[in-house]
Amino acid sequence: MMLPARTVTALGLNSALAAIGTAKGQKVLTPMGLAHSWALGVMLWASLGWRGWTTCVVYLIGGSAVTKVRKKKKEALGIAESQSRGGARGPENVWGAAATAAVCALSTLRWPASSVLLRVGFVASLATKLSDTFASEIGKAYGTKTYKITTLRECKPGEEGGVSLEGTVAGVGGSILLTAYAYAVSVVGSRAVVPCLLAAFIATNIESVIGAVAQGGWLTNEVVNFIMTVIGACVGVALAVTLGV
Repeated sequence: MMLPARTVTALGLNSALAAIGTAKGQKVLTPMGLAHSWALGVMLWASLGWRGWTTCVVYLIGGSAVTKVRKKKKEALGIAESQSRGGARGPENVWGAAATAAVCALSTLRWPASSVLLRVGFVASLATKLSDTFASEIGKAYGTKTYKITTLRECKPGEEGGVSLEGTVAGVGGSILLTAYAYAVSVVGSRAVVPCLLAAFIATNIESVIGAVAQGGWLTNEVVNFIMTVIGACVGVALAVTLGV
């Protein structure tokens, strides 16, 4: 049985990029993280084409770039992202961030009649994760005061459940960046922009509450990230339905 042309393209493109990354000694992903990113890339291109694939690439590039902001300061404080492996992301990071997006993307193949809402879920989940990454990394780099979201008492930068004004503003900026790109390449329409942005804001704040009161043990940072993206996707779809998208 012949594979669909889009799937063949997905396999070829992502395999080529993985090979080039390996040859050049890329540091963004661990070897296993690269393998899992390859699988994610194939899923996204095969389901949503280059538009969905590049939307996820925007998340990856934006998230990777912001982790490098004032990196030496973060390392000195012991709050740098994945510090034990130089900031490289592994499989748990890949799926914690993008499993929800992958499910939404693949579901468009199974339920094409619901494609519009599934695309909203796809974008909302990625906007949520990029918002969280921007908020965390900029907050740790530039936040003047950090407060526990559950008590509003001052806490240390990088502490679970900690939020800062600088980080919150940056988080909104991250969601705008991701959603604006998705709209620009027609993954979602103009009426989906507000639901995606509101969903990202709501979900990231819920994530901070979860981090403050429950994170630990099996509830790792990656599991919390996955829960957050599910919330972002669900809220985005619910708002889209409410607003008649």
